[in-house]
Amino acid sequence: MSTENTVVDAANPVDQAIASRQSMREFLPKPVPRKLIEHLLDVASRAPSGTNTQPWKVYVLQGASRDTLVQKVCAAHDALRADPSLAAQYKEAYDYYPAKWVSPYIDRRRENGWSLYGLLGIVKGDKDKMHAQHQRNYELFDAPVGLMFTIDRVMGQGSLVDYGMFLQNIMVAARGHGLHTCPQAAWNGFSSIILPHLAAGPDEMLVCGMALGYADESVLVNTFRTPRVPSKEFTTWLD
Repeated sequence: MSTENTVVDAANPVDQAIASRQSMREFLPKPVPRKLIEHLLDVASRAPSGTNTQPWKVYVLQGASRDTLVQKVCAAHDALRADPSLAAQYKEAYDYYPAKWVSPYIDRRRENGWSLYGLLGIVKGDKDKMHAQHQRNYELFDAPVGLMFTIDRVMGQGSLVDYGMFLQNIMVAARGHGLHTCPQAAWNGFSSIILPHLAAGPDEMLVCGMALGYADESVLVNTFRTPRVPSKEFTTWLD
């Protein structure tokens, strides 16, 4: 795995919050106070959106509602593995990933996947361990809070850009309060289970999910840090 090359201004708490954000994959059972979650969402709502449309809708799952959804989706994930023909029942509402992968994106994806699996001792072809690790998404990595995000289907693609800024605000604000997150597109394929569980409206589309809580920073999986290419590789300066 490539080494982390982010330089942080120690005197800048915003830089620190951004640079310390990572997708955590194991959380402590410590509860997150409702007032703190409300605060994070209020702060995140300052995200910009085209003509101030504010297209986000958030469902917060804790306790029994969280546990029941985890059970439902884990059961569906297991059933899908046993009978791949069930895939027709579980379609994503929008294409999160490209239909055809090309470099450098496929290379980064492979590096990410095999670096994580390598850290956990999961070798290529070990389908049982791969399935179990993927299942951790649907267990919210044991985070006590699950967030599900929806959008009205009438909204355009630009609203998903707005949504990304809102999601980032949540994740960065969470770091400012000692919390961690894991944004999860993995839930999208099971929207036919999730949306009824949320009692979401008929015109709502699932955007993604997110685990929120206090990370267990002592476990091996949470030492995994994804690399970033330096800005000079994706920036063109025009004078």
